[in-house]
Amino acid sequence: MGSRLRRSILTLLAMGTACGPVLAADPAGFWLTETGSSRVRITPCGSGFCGTIVSAPGKGLDAKNPDPALRGRSVVGVQILDARQPQGGGYSGSLYNPNDGKTYSGSLKLTGPDTLEVSGCVLSVFCKQQTWTRVK
Repeated sequence: MGSRLRRSILTLLAMGTACGPVLAADPAGFWLTETGSSRVRITPCGSGFCGTIVSAPGKGLDAKNPDPALRGRSVVGVQILDARQPQGGGYSGSLYNPNDGKTYSGSLKLTGPDTLEVSGCVLSVFCKQQTWTRVK
């Protein structure tokens, strides 16, 4: 095999390994929650991803927050997802639910290029999942 052909093959293999899976498994961007009422921006943080609410319906107050001093604040700008631990094909960490003011062990995993499965669990037994849709 000629050196030029060998270099071309090695370049294509390197590009496929370095770029393909990373781009395919990157949840960074804007996501619409399953109910369609809120938008969350997911960004890289640590070795995983964090998510912050960027829009919410109505007054969008953090009325159920366990800290009474925070109950009057807007949920817009609140970090609700901290999934810094790579786990399987996704990331695990914690998930804050402003609807009940509780923080759960959580995870996120891309299930398609524009779908994200977000889970929150209590005692690793009682779990709820939502499918979020990428906003383009």
